[in-house]
Amino acid sequence: MGMWELVVVLIVGLLVLGPERLPVAIRTVSRWVKTIKSLANSVKAEVNEELRVHELHQNLKKAEQQGMRDLSPAIKDSVSELQKAADSVTHSYQKKPPEQTDKVNVDEQK
Repeated sequence: MGMWELVVVLIVGLLVLGPERLPVAIRTVSRWVKTIKSLANSVKAEVNEELRVHELHQNLKKAEQQGMRDLSPAIKDSVSELQKAADSVTHSYQKKPPEQTDKVNVDEQK
C-alpha cells in the first residue's frame, strides 16, 4: 500500500468513524494484523519443521537401503542428527542414580 492509499483510507476512516473511534479502530486492526502474522509465522515454522523431518526420514531410508555403507555426506549428517535426537530421548528416560532417588524419597516424607 502506497502513501496516498494510506492517506485516503485514513480520511475515509475519519469521516466514517469520527475522531473519537478512529484510534480504537486502528489499534484493533493492528492487533488483528499482529495475530494473523504470528499465526502465519507459526504455520510456516511448523511446515518447515515437517519438511525437515520428512527429509531426514527419506535420508534414513536411503541409508538403510545402502546398508549404512558408502553414504553421502548429506545422509551421514541426517543419520548423525537422528542418532543425537535418539540419544537425548534415551538420556531423559534413564533412571536416576540411587543417591538422587533416596534424596527425593526423604524430601517426600517431610
